[in-house]
Amino acid sequence: MKVLVTGGAGYIGSHVVAALGARGYDVLVYDNLSTGYRDSLLCGRLIVGDLGDTGKLDRTIREYGPDAVMHFAGSIQVGESVLDPLKYYSNNSVNTINLLDAMMRHGVARFIFSSTAAVYGDPKTVPITEDEPVKPINPYGESKAFIETVLRDLSLVKDFRYIALRYFNASGADLQARIGERHDPETHLIPLVLKTAKGDREQIGVNGTDYPTADGTCIRDYIHVVDLAEAHLLSLDYLGDGGNSDVFNCGYGHGYSVNEVIQTVRKVTGKEFRVVESARRQGDPPVLVADSAKLKSRMNWNPRHDDLDFIVQTAWEWEKKSRP
Repeated sequence: MKVLVTGGAGYIGSHVVAALGARGYDVLVYDNLSTGYRDSLLCGRLIVGDLGDTGKLDRTIREYGPDAVMHFAGSIQVGESVLDPLKYYSNNSVNTINLLDAMMRHGVARFIFSSTAAVYGDPKTVPITEDEPVKPINPYGESKAFIETVLRDLSLVKDFRYIALRYFNASGADLQARIGERHDPETHLIPLVLKTAKGDREQIGVNGTDYPTADGTCIRDYIHVVDLAEAHLLSLDYLGDGGNSDVFNCGYGHGYSVNEVIQTVRKVTGKEFRVVESARRQGDPPVLVADSAKLKSRMNWNPRHDDLDFIVQTAWEWEKKSRP
């Protein structure tokens, strides 16, 4: 099977590309390398291109003839989306429509979409099921929720089936430390704390200590990126077997607070470092924890790395190899 992977040189995309390659898929990555890295690709071929370049995108799909598309290309920072919403609606919404339009022209009917728990906004029920109302509270979540609506409507009138995977907090690194989380600037908690432990940063900030949680800091469901990659391959199998379009949560069903993550990093690394408390960050709900029973039952997803110590350890092995 031929699989086109947009954004495949990024963090999650590169781990999925590695998993696809290990199972013998023919993989073509389409990435503008604005946030991805050539050396993150452990297999497959790379075309450097932007989804806004509709001519190049159209030629790529026509000439490659993929059986399915996995779409990871997009902007992901909640705080930045609040400050620069047009970037998010352009990159995450308009460019995804460009991709879908090219797929429709060339008869590509299977699509796996990188969505997010941010579509739920500040949920009323935790753990969150897929039946929770979609009410995003920041432009990042809005840009993804809009595409979920587009996908639903498209599947009603075209020979087109999709899976939207709503990620909770992807974390950790390849088990052999070949690839890992590498953003510039880095905004995700675990790599930021590890960089502080490593000495690349003077301190780690805690954004808000007055949330309605046990220790006052935000709680998130951290899912190992290798388990998340497996969910994508199962989604590909599911669509290949005739499965209907659907949305699935990707998480472990329990969460850890910011303070618990910091203490876990101290334990795993054996390092002490400075922690500075600051005000809440706009757009952050107090608790985001997944109910992934649907993914487990429909696709027989059986995560193997549901352990915060293990997640941090794999991320630490990668961080020790990476440059500041």
